Amino acid sequence: MTSTEQGAVGNTGEATGWHRLRVARVRPLTEDAVALTLDLPDRLASAFAHRPGQHVTVRHVLNGTGIRRSYSICPPAHVPGELRLVVKRLGPGGFAEYATTVLAAGDELDVGPPVGGFGIVARPGAHHVMVAAGSGITPLLSMATAALRDDPRCRVSLLYINRTAPSVLLADELADLKDAHFDRFLPLYLLTRETREAEILSGHIDTTRLSQLLRAVGAEPDGHACFYLCGPWGMVTSLRAALTRWGADPARIRSELFSLGSQAPSPPVAEPRGRTLRITASLRGRTTEAVMEDQDRVALDALLRARPDIPYACREGLCGSCRARVTHGAVTTGRQYVLGAGELAAGYTLACRARPESDETGLDFDV
Repeated sequence: MTSTEQGAVGNTGEATGWHRLRVARVRPLTEDAVALTLDLPDRLASAFAHRPGQHVTVRHVLNGTGIRRSYSICPPAHVPGELRLVVKRLGPGGFAEYATTVLAAGDELDVGPPVGGFGIVARPGAHHVMVAAGSGITPLLSMATAALRDDPRCRVSLLYINRTAPSVLLADELADLKDAHFDRFLPLYLLTRETREAEILSGHIDTTRLSQLLRAVGAEPDGHACFYLCGPWGMVTSLRAALTRWGADPARIRSELFSLGSQAPSPPVAEPRGRTLRITASLRGRTTEAVMEDQDRVALDALLRARPDIPYACREGLCGSCRARVTHGAVTTGRQYVLGAGELAAGYTLACRARPESDETGLDFDV
């Protein structure tokens, strides 16, 4: 989940929502991924308190261009004073290449507070079935660890998809979790570019293979399992549809995308307006007014001119960093991948997808 911006990063601190954190360790995980451990001072412990499955936005300047990238928090087992992120390089350039080739202990990064609604369903004794692809394991490992620790009656099954065995992230920690909960945690590793001894674990997941894998972990269509999907757009959308056809309750399927690829929605076209549209934004107890101009496509464009600390990261309706509640007026929310039907009905929108439809619109980023 990435965004770029021109110019310097700017200030950090309580007033801006950004915090400068020191890199404590950079540990290679695979040839294209590292675990970044950041020092978390005691004074910021409450600011970075989080639920398993949430993510933070990292802000950094490379070659004069500001880059924002969202990463799920993937903590080791109860290590106070640290914040760990897993960064995987998916292609040349960008923050991921910098983090995996240049970033070192002692460097500093600007990091925003945890956000996001991806997390474990509160259902004691449930069977949590998780499907991850690549770096999609990072929120799911946190969620699985918390579920197994906090609910001694639950079970967790993980279907983890990678291209090859060397590309599997956090394999040692998954093994430790299996050892600690051998009777309640079942991980299955699927490789798309290697042949496994068990045919069912080789190749991509299709509808038939998904049904076989679900039977293998003891999930039944008429059961009460909860499902969690994390990966690229194509995988998540196809598996959500396959699970629904299989018989899973759509209300028990949660998902998070880490990439849209070619499916990224085009930004709305800026249209001339015959009237003035004002937006009032509330953030960290302070209210700011912005006016939409003809070149502005969405509310975020106008808000950033008036208040650069408005939270955002991906600008694609993917990460949810710019989530806000409409307090008055009306907006049209374009294609997005974060808010559920309940949140939309409750008046929530994403500033990067929202187009004001009323003369006066209020957005509250603090709820």
